[in-house]
Amino acid sequence: MKILISGATGLVGNVLIQEALLKGIEIHFLTRNKSKLGSHDGVTAFYWNPRENEIDTACFKGVDSIIHLAGATVSKRWTKKYKEEILSSRIQSTSLLVESLKNKEHQIKTVVSASAIGVYPSSMDKIHNEEDPVKSDSFIEEVVVEWERTVDRFLELNLKVSKLRIGLVLASNGGVLETLKIPTQFGLGAAFGSGKQWQSWIHISDLAHLFITAASDQWEGVYNATAPEVVSQKKFIKHLASSINRPFFMPPLPKFLIKLLVGEMSALVLNSHYISNQKVTDTGFKYQFSTLKEALEDLL
Repeated sequence: MKILISGATGLVGNVLIQEALLKGIEIHFLTRNKSKLGSHDGVTAFYWNPRENEIDTACFKGVDSIIHLAGATVSKRWTKKYKEEILSSRIQSTSLLVESLKNKEHQIKTVVSASAIGVYPSSMDKIHNEEDPVKSDSFIEEVVVEWERTVDRFLELNLKVSKLRIGLVLASNGGVLETLKIPTQFGLGAAFGSGKQWQSWIHISDLAHLFITAASDQWEGVYNATAPEVVSQKKFIKHLASSINRPFFMPPLPKFLIKLLVGEMSALVLNSHYISNQKVTDTGFKYQFSTLKEALEDLL
């Protein structure tokens, strides 16, 4: 099997490549860094630049599935200009792939795209599943709705399309854990807002396996890429402190202070999402890390 990956140099992409190679899968990936072009240990890099509508279509040769991860990080202050980048990076990259395949002979059968649980409205008591209606009542909801709508254009090419709505990704060398670990190491770990909001998360290794499984088993439709256990944010920080043998006694940081510090981006830590992963478990997929305690012990 051969997979083409966009966004391969990001946090998830790096782990995905490692896991795929262990399974004997050959990798093509897209990059804007010309110094990375060429083949290295089963991995071949091809140039693209979605902003300039440029792509080396040789990247599609022999590929069975596309795993689409490309998009600007949301973990950066949401200025008006950067909000445009968050949206446009997802729309432009997806559109470029679709348009490039339209008149190109290929053997691609499936597309698996990243998406986000941020598409669901924040709620303290609702358990969200893939059938819940979504709408664009906030910036992050708007981004995901437009992103998924653009991904659905692959259906026009008679490809099987699946979208993985990803929860909070836990990794040892980046992402949210690296940020939260710093104050927690000094005994200053604290929840945000009430601390009661629900956190749906996933270990990065399980996420990588989910992408590979969705590609190889030709999944179709939307799937929530989250672990079975959902915890409150207060419990999340408490487990984090315990995992690195630090005390947890700080009161939650007030909502107004967080909004003052990071503005609209505060939604990432103040919103509450209790996400059901039943559709994934019904496929027979087995998680390596079903509980937060297991995941943190492995990563930290």
